[in-house]
Amino acid sequence: MKHLIAPSLLAADFANLQRDIEMVNSSEADWFHVDVMDGVFVPNISFGFPVMEAIKKHATKPLDVHLMIVNPDQYIERFAAAGAAVITVHYEACTHLHRTIQAIHAAGCKAGVAINPHTPVALLKEVLADLDLVLVMSVNPGFGGQKFIPNTLHKLRELKALSATINPELIIEVDGGVDIHNLADLIQAGANAFVAGNAIFAATAPKEMISELKNLNAGILKV
Repeated sequence: MKHLIAPSLLAADFANLQRDIEMVNSSEADWFHVDVMDGVFVPNISFGFPVMEAIKKHATKPLDVHLMIVNPDQYIERFAAAGAAVITVHYEACTHLHRTIQAIHAAGCKAGVAINPHTPVALLKEVLADLDLVLVMSVNPGFGGQKFIPNTLHKLRELKALSATINPELIIEVDGGVDIHNLADLIQAGANAFVAGNAIFAATAPKEMISELKNLNAGILKV
C-alpha cells in the first residue's frame, strides 16, 4: 500500500477554510489532520468543536484528530460525535493510557498515541498491540513551521522494529517539518503516514504538492 498523506488544516487559510477543504477533497490526500490545542498541554490554542463540526460538514476524507490537550478522556465521545475517524492522544497527557485507548475504540474510532521528541519509543511497548497508530512528533508540539528534529529517524527505525513483532499493521505517522526533501528518508526509516502543513498550504500549487508527496518513492513501502 502507498503511504498516507494527511494535510494539516492548522496551516490552511482560516478565512477560506471551505476552499482549502475542497482542495484537499479533490486531491490525492488520504486524511485531514486536525490539530486540537488547549494552551495548557502545548503553548498554543487552535480550535475546538464548532470548527471541527464545520470541517466535517465539508470534508469527504477521514478526520485524523490529534489531541494536544490535558485530560483528553473527557472529550473523546464529543470528538467522535464531531466526526473524528482517528483520535490520537499524547502519551505524556494520559495517566491511564490503556483506559484511554479503550475509550477511543469504544467511541468507534481508530486509536492513536503520540509521543513528543523527548519520549522514548520503548514506553509504548505495553500498549502497542492495542493501537492502530503511533504518531511520532518530529518537532515540539504547539506551532507549525518548525525545523525537523533529525533524531526522529532513529525513533522511527526503533518503532518499526518493535511493531514488526507486536503489531505489524501499525500505522506509523510523522508530524512536524515533513516535506518533499525528507519524505524518502522517513519512509525508509519505517513511517507510512505523514502530516504536512506548510509544505502543502504554502506551496504555489498545493494540490500538486500533495500528489508529489503521495507518489514519491511509493514503491519503497511494503506493508
